[in-house]
Parts: sequence; structure tokens; C-alpha cells
Amino acid sequence: MRIGIGYDVHKMVEGRPLVLGGVNIPHEKGLLGHSDADVLVHALMDALLGAAGEGDIGKHFPDNDIKYRGISSLALLVKVKEILHGKGFMILNIDSVIVAQQPKMAPHIGKMISCLSETLDISAGRINVKATSTEGLGFTGTGDGIAAYAVAMLGHVR
Repeated sequence: MRIGIGYDVHKMVEGRPLVLGGVNIPHEKGLLGHSDADVLVHALMDALLGAAGEGDIGKHFPDNDIKYRGISSLALLVKVKEILHGKGFMILNIDSVIVAQQPKMAPHIGKMISCLSETLDISAGRINVKATSTEGLGFTGTGDGIAAYAVAMLGHVR
């Protein structure tokens, strides 16, 4: 078994959709980034790549490469899944947390889990998504950004 951890943060801005866990969430601001800036999926990809000993998303999908401009993070997650399968790994477990003051995540978590489950072709029971606020403290507490952490456990396919 192998374990990896991932972290990502993006700035909140007007004029962009808010996408988390592959789900469009109604909000007056979205996340700024080269892709769709889905911090949850980015943290998850880093956790998966780290567990596999494959570096990070910057190595595989650099933000200065025009072909990734505006791309869905779920499309990149599919490529990460292919890397894992190519190395003989299967995903055993994912645990993650979104850090944001607003909007409230609880109404969207079930859909995020379903979306990630479908994309990774694993049981929803192997995926956990949580959310927390920082009680108004720091950049996430002021609404200037959203962060996410993820941990992934991989096993070898026998």
C-alpha cells in the first residue's frame, strides 16, 4: 500500500464559475486558474500522483501549457487514473476536505462524491469529502480563496 497527500488553493474572483469536485456550484464568485481551478480535484490528483511516486500535477499538466487552458479538471483526473492503472495501482481510499467560508458545501458533497466515483470508476464508498470553514480567519475565512486537502491510499493490482 502507498499513501499520498495533496493540497491546492485558488483565489476567488468574479466572472468565473465555481467548480468543486467536478460540480458547478452556484455562487457569485469562482476560482481563478489556468484550468477550471477545481481545488478539490487538484488536491486529489496530487495525492494520487504522490502515492504512485509520480510527482505532482505541475509535472504532468503544467500551467504554462496552452492545451490545458480552461480544461476540466475531471479530464485531467482521467489521465491521472490512466497513469495509476499503467503502473499497476488501484485506488483503495480517498479522504478530502474543502476549506471555505462560503458557499456552504453540504448540499453539494453527495454530487461531488458521485462525480468523482464515476470519473475514477471506483465505489462512492471509497471516497470521502468533508468541508470546513476557518471561522472567518485567513484568506479562506474572508472569502478571498478556497483550499482543499486530500489523502489517497493505493494498492497494487494482483
